[in-house]
Amino acid sequence: MSNPVFVAIDTPDLDRALALADVVRPHVGGFKLGLEFFAANGPAGFRAVAERGVPIFLDLKLHDIPNTVGKAVAALAPLRPAVLTVHAAGGEAMLAAAKQAAPEGCKVVAVTVLTSLDRSDLAAAGVTGSPADQVARLADLSRRAGCDGIVCSGEEVADAAQHWPTGYFVVPGIRPAGSDAGDQKRVLTPAEALARGASMLVIGRPITAAADPAGAARAIAASLDAAPALTATA
Repeated sequence: MSNPVFVAIDTPDLDRALALADVVRPHVGGFKLGLEFFAANGPAGFRAVAERGVPIFLDLKLHDIPNTVGKAVAALAPLRPAVLTVHAAGGEAMLAAAKQAAPEGCKVVAVTVLTSLDRSDLAAAGVTGSPADQVARLADLSRRAGCDGIVCSGEEVADAAQHWPTGYFVVPGIRPAGSDAGDQKRVLTPAEALARGASMLVIGRPITAAADPAGAARAIAASLDAAPALTATA
């Protein structure tokens, strides 16, 4: 199988981003560029990272009225990201507009419940039930809208994969065994997430903040290679 690990390059410093990309590229399947990077460096920064020749996951979590999101995705289309995020909470029409405007080959995945949130956070925002309940509701919505998949935590991905066999499931908040969870509240190890049905593993600080980022990325890849029974399900 192809390497499911996408390293989150969350820095506004383009030189730092390119240096990280260069050292970890042999050991990962792609790079994730998010709001922090894109706000500082824009399309030119995206293209500079893309020149490294690996897929780019553009994680902008677009969320607005359907017309605005559709036009934003159309404006991003020349970059040809491999994966692009929108917020599922934007509704079915917004999600459909995003998918319709996306370039051929780009997977549009809908963010369900951020991995920094738990049940109490959802309740404070007026959302009833558990994170799993909300992920299930938004996954159904995203599927009806024509999205390719969703972003959810490893705790919810097994249920999502069971109900959406053809879905593409992006799982952030991945932490190798022994890592600090940081601000993530719902985390799994890479092998655990793959075993539950993840398609892409987004890993940031355990690689980017390591004293040896290449070594950290290589160790994660090796841990997945050592668990063929788990990775076979992804």
